[in-house]
Amino acid sequence: MLAPARHQRSWWLRDQLRNFALEGRFALRVTLPGQAVQNSGGRLTWTHENRSDRVLLSSPLGYGLAEIETSPEISRLRTADGKMRESTDPDALIEEVTGQRLPISRLPAWLLGRSGGKARIEPDDLGRPLRLSEDGWQVDYSFADDSPSALPARLTLSRNGEIELRLRIEEWKETP
Repeated sequence: MLAPARHQRSWWLRDQLRNFALEGRFALRVTLPGQAVQNSGGRLTWTHENRSDRVLLSSPLGYGLAEIETSPEISRLRTADGKMRESTDPDALIEEVTGQRLPISRLPAWLLGRSGGKARIEPDDLGRPLRLSEDGWQVDYSFADDSPSALPARLTLSRNGEIELRLRIEEWKETP
């Protein structure tokens, strides 16, 4: 198990991480022309293994809001009221439910500062990702310590001033 994000160890290499689990908090802000600003937030538990993901979203008090499961074949979204939706495209599934096309399929790579396709990645002075830009999205990274191999403690994903997703990662774990 990896130490919490605020106490990462330099012996562990971010570039070698393939499967992981994380615990954290999120805040989503959507600012669309002609519409009221929408804010939401809460906690998330994310497991990424073998190109499949399971993300549990809960309210700040821990009440389950939704569960998202993706694999190369199918994506499923189950809401707290038991409704289930499926799609072969996870980004389209999120858009159907939220009205916003969020880059769900790219997030596992972006969390680690890797390209989800053809990203431009700017490193910081220690060689870690500082900013990633891909297909209109920008990801800004911050780290809890000065280790060159540290995992990010905070990420801000944004697109055109319309969408901002902030993630605060409290704990990273390597999974088999």
